[in-house]
Amino acid sequence: MRVAVCQLNARDDRKANLAAAAELLTQAAAGGADLAVLPEYVDYLGPSAGLPAPEPVDGEFAKFFAGVARRLGIWVHAGSFHEAGPDPEHTYNTSLVFDRTGRLAATYRKIHLYDVEIPGRVSYLESRNVAPGAEPVVVPVDEIRLGLSICYDLRFPELYRRLAVAGAADVLVVPAAFMLHTGRDHWEVLLRARAIENQCYVLAAAQIGDHDPGRTCFGRSMVVDPWGTVLAQAPDVPGVVFADLDLERLRTIRAELPSLANRRL
Repeated sequence: MRVAVCQLNARDDRKANLAAAAELLTQAAAGGADLAVLPEYVDYLGPSAGLPAPEPVDGEFAKFFAGVARRLGIWVHAGSFHEAGPDPEHTYNTSLVFDRTGRLAATYRKIHLYDVEIPGRVSYLESRNVAPGAEPVVVPVDEIRLGLSICYDLRFPELYRRLAVAGAADVLVVPAAFMLHTGRDHWEVLLRARAIENQCYVLAAAQIGDHDPGRTCFGRSMVVDPWGTVLAQAPDVPGVVFADLDLERLRTIRAELPSLANRRL
């Protein structure tokens, strides 16, 4: 299977963001990708005051990417978007996966929310505006099983172990908007760790560059193999990078170093 991870600089113009995402998906399809992955909050990453009205799972966001998947004939992981939440004060941070016909194949709501309080330095409580999801999700995509996660989930290895073992995932996907100061030290380390410990491919599609208000994302979208080797990494600009997944190599790694089979807890 050939995969593409798309790196985007979404800002405060939703229409422009979606058009840019569609162009990246078109490039992915032209490069032979069977599956393309977009970053977290592909629809809008700007001031909260300008946030468009959140939508249901069958709203305009879903219809847009269903149409792109159908037109291009590829699987599309539409990053994540602002889904209407359980009450007027909260949205969900939600990923949608569409098959080659544009059918909605999976929905995942981000489980772990980024709540950080450092007196005098930073106060960011994602839970003020976002409700957590509750269910891990694995979806069949052609011959692979794709385990879903979003951004801050990356710091919680127990989620990925559940996806790999209970969900029998072969590939883990991480759409993200990692901040520059954490991304430069933690992004690649965490992605490679999740790949190695779960003996899975990892597809990580990230936001890149400056966003309003005063937010800079790290980028460096990448594909990591089950040995922890980085197969492809995006430069520090929007664009698409490709990799070919070798499921025979995955099976060989799991057979020759059977750490999943040897676990005791």
